[in-house]
Amino acid sequence: MSTLYIVGTPIGNLGDITFRAVETFKSVDVVAAEDTRHTLQLLNHLEIRKPLVSCRSQNEEAASQKIIRMLDEGQTVAYASDAGTPGISDPGAILAGLARKAGHTVVPIPGASAFASLVSVAGAGGKTLVFEGFLSPKPGRRRSRLKELMEMEAAIVLYESPFRIVKLLTDIADIDSERRVVVGRELTKMHEEIVEGTAQELLENFASRSKIQGEFAVFISQEMTKIFKKF
Repeated sequence: MSTLYIVGTPIGNLGDITFRAVETFKSVDVVAAEDTRHTLQLLNHLEIRKPLVSCRSQNEEAASQKIIRMLDEGQTVAYASDAGTPGISDPGAILAGLARKAGHTVVPIPGASAFASLVSVAGAGGKTLVFEGFLSPKPGRRRSRLKELMEMEAAIVLYESPFRIVKLLTDIADIDSERRVVVGRELTKMHEEIVEGTAQELLENFASRSKIQGEFAVFISQEMTKIFKKF
């Protein structure tokens, strides 16, 4: 049996690559990637040359079988998604599950994630934290699920695109305009921005912008009175 490494990679700042991730890429026989072109750029930056194989969300199950055959032959494989930690709103979970089921060792190589980065600076979360990732792009489903989440006594972390961030903030404000929200845009990148306020304040902030760019992570707190009642 062989070993599959699930490798966390930078979400923007290449300085966030870990020593262990670099050594893993150097040591394996093959690097599997969500987008081979994207991962090739990272490997070139690290001056590492390895064979690359595609394993993206659209072909993950079929590609996983190909990778498992490589593992069966005794090759070691590292898997990297485009950015961050595979399996967190990125492909990689199916591959990890199938590889373990086939009897291979699956080893995590921890790294960056927008989820953990935003939570670390959000300032409050309580005992329970729910990571939902991307909500449905369909307005009815998005609003319905968001209402369910916001009724929980838990902090929530969502991902959103620049094309739907205002719609998401509109829905949050409609459900609870005073709910505390922290928005992280382009985390770890040159134009990183972290903005905090009530749902209504952040809606007005982003709705007033002529152009919105970058990827978003959104932290929705428990009700402010519950979080700060002890202060």
